[in-house]
Amino acid sequence: MTTPHPQQGVQSIEIGMRVLTALERGGGPMPLSRIATDSGLQPSKAHRYLVSLLRTGLVSQEVGTGLYNLGPAARRLGVEALRRVDEVGTASRHACALRDRTGHTVYLAVWTDAGPSLVRQDHGWHPLPILVRVGSILPITDSSLGRAFLAYLPEPLTRPILQAQLQRKETSEVPPDRLAELLAEVRRTGLAAVRGSVIAGLNVISSPVFGAGGGLEVVMGVAMPARFDGDLDVRRIGDALLATTGAVSIELGGADQA
Repeated sequence: MTTPHPQQGVQSIEIGMRVLTALERGGGPMPLSRIATDSGLQPSKAHRYLVSLLRTGLVSQEVGTGLYNLGPAARRLGVEALRRVDEVGTASRHACALRDRTGHTVYLAVWTDAGPSLVRQDHGWHPLPILVRVGSILPITDSSLGRAFLAYLPEPLTRPILQAQLQRKETSEVPPDRLAELLAEVRRTGLAAVRGSVIAGLNVISSPVFGAGGGLEVVMGVAMPARFDGDLDVRRIGDALLATTGAVSIELGGADQA
């Protein structure tokens, strides 16, 4: 009796995944030597794999430092994987309905190891000053989506990402007392709002979506041109947003936020 052979694979792909895994676990830009060590390869061999991964966009390299990082193709794959999670799919159906109800662009963001990441946008009828790309990592303190995550996620989870963004000057440093006030207001109202702090002329209101057990799953935001800054209109859109995120939370097994 013969023993069946295991299915044959492509060894180079498996080795390439070791390189990508080393980059993913590194938590930020890495030198070749560390990538080689963490992936169990000689530096010369790791370099050859990095060259190919650079060509595919799965890896990027900083011009000034030569350090390697996950590239745009890896980001797109990650965003698509996140989009296929039920929480995002469920929220996406409601986001489309909210766009139709308000006429404004609706964003969905999830928390990642790099911070809040935009995973979906449903374009409204009102042109925005600029479009934010799906897959973009948002500034934590400057964006309403980021503030919602700060308000509801555990500080040990958000602190290192916030510190990293501050170090890279990707978000603004807010005095602790002022930040505590902002986050307390988000928890009190269920809404985080910013006016032109990320993009001039763009106002965004965001609200959290909770799942079973009360964990924060997704943050939904409505983006409006600055001309829609009247109190009545903002209140109307905020109410519609809260109703929507509340409905999504209930569908995901979370508590009724009303």
